[in-house]
Amino acid sequence: MSHQPAGQRPAFSPELARVKRVLCFGAHPDDLDFGASGTVAAWTAAGVQVEYCIMTDGDAGGFDARTEAEIITTRHAEQRAAAALVGVGTVHFMGESDGFLEANHKVMKQVVALIRAMRPDVVLAMHPERNWERIQRSHPDHMACGEAVTRAIYPAVENPFSYPELAEAGLEAYKLPWLWLYGAPAARENHRVDITSVFGDKLAALRQHLSQHPDVPAMEAFVRRQCQEQGAIAGFGDGALAEAFHVVAVNAQDTIAGF
Repeated sequence: MSHQPAGQRPAFSPELARVKRVLCFGAHPDDLDFGASGTVAAWTAAGVQVEYCIMTDGDAGGFDARTEAEIITTRHAEQRAAAALVGVGTVHFMGESDGFLEANHKVMKQVVALIRAMRPDVVLAMHPERNWERIQRSHPDHMACGEAVTRAIYPAVENPFSYPELAEAGLEAYKLPWLWLYGAPAARENHRVDITSVFGDKLAALRQHLSQHPDVPAMEAFVRRQCQEQGAIAGFGDGALAEAFHVVAVNAQDTIAGF
């Protein structure tokens, strides 16, 4: 389901755009499970190859006394387990410190390398804009994740002169078709995915992050309510559950160099 503001290019159409490979970015372990794991589960069930990249180790999250090394080990294990439940077997960890993620060239170069290596049809990342209606969505790491990925996608991923050492290593420039952003301000959301049939997988993935959820029933009720609201907005039918995205066509049929 798609609905876009007047004057904008039509949003993503599953009937017209074939998706075979998707690369997903999150700032912390569990971000993708909150924002997009239902959509990921639907993709992998349809045979789409999906990989995750988690930019920070989540080392500043949790509610019990653990060392930083113990927190990192726990959160990596939780994310791998959650990813497996929605059909994702490859999880890259960038290793940045929780709370200190920046859209700098160190991070952007790693993003470019991953995208050029996988050559996905869709890159999925957090939204770079602040959401004033729900500021908790706008953790500085979330916005930095979205900004780093967006900057990397254009122009660096498709510019052979950006990070030339990557091309020398065999990672050639690549024109990405689509960027999907989750955690967007409501005014930016222009595409919704029906996840009713895989909502149980989404909840199962979220339950893997037990170090982050002192009240699992409350968390699940919140997630269900959010997905019900998106299903209603999309008009998917009574009781339908959905995830929402800001979909951007990076290289469409009418795209020319630099415009």
